[in-house]
Amino acid sequence: MSEFSPIATIGHNMAPHEVIFQQIDDLYEEARNFADGDPIVDDAMHDAITKLYDGLHDLGKKADALRVEQKKPLDDAVAAVQSLFNPYIQPKKGRVDLGKSALGDLLAAYRAAKAAAAKAKADRAAVEAEAARQAANAAIQASSGNLAARESAEEQLADAKRLEKTARRWDKAATTGTGLRTVWVATLKDAEAGLDWAYAKDPARFTELVQQMADEAVRSGVRTIPGFVVVDEKRAS
Repeated sequence: MSEFSPIATIGHNMAPHEVIFQQIDDLYEEARNFADGDPIVDDAMHDAITKLYDGLHDLGKKADALRVEQKKPLDDAVAAVQSLFNPYIQPKKGRVDLGKSALGDLLAAYRAAKAAAAKAKADRAAVEAEAARQAANAAIQASSGNLAARESAEEQLADAKRLEKTARRWDKAATTGTGLRTVWVATLKDAEAGLDWAYAKDPARFTELVQQMADEAVRSGVRTIPGFVVVDEKRAS
């Protein structure tokens, strides 16, 4: 264990952040010497460690202020670029997305109506084909012993098969290449059941969120939270 010692003089040819980093490194080494597992034994050691603690704290604030200062030109440049492009390509708010959304609604409505009409046509053709098939089968059964009737029934069956093929082709055309896509959307209807599902799916993630909410509540002054024990802890300031 060592006593806190003044920081060595640092050369003037170092950049501001390098000076601060060096000072932090020096104090950190001092902190390692003091934080060796042994407790504070007297006021002199307490005062030395307090000075070291405050020194690290102040240097940390200086380093952060310097960080903000040095990255400000970059932040300003990024903000300028964002301001230039956002009116056009900002997700959900720019003109591209707003225009696509409005036009997409029109296209979806038209394409859905067109697809529904085509599907209705294909369904009607399927019903007609099935009726023709049943009629042809009945004609074949009734043609027993009658060659001419059997030939007519066979022609009837061939016609029914052509109708079935046409109906299948129309059904495929009605359900593919429509310019529409299926999107599945989950809408919460039962909050309690939804929370049970979320916890069972990922307890760690769920617990992390609940802990975050509790921490925010405690910082805002809440002292009683269901399911939590709220206690005060003493920490150096």
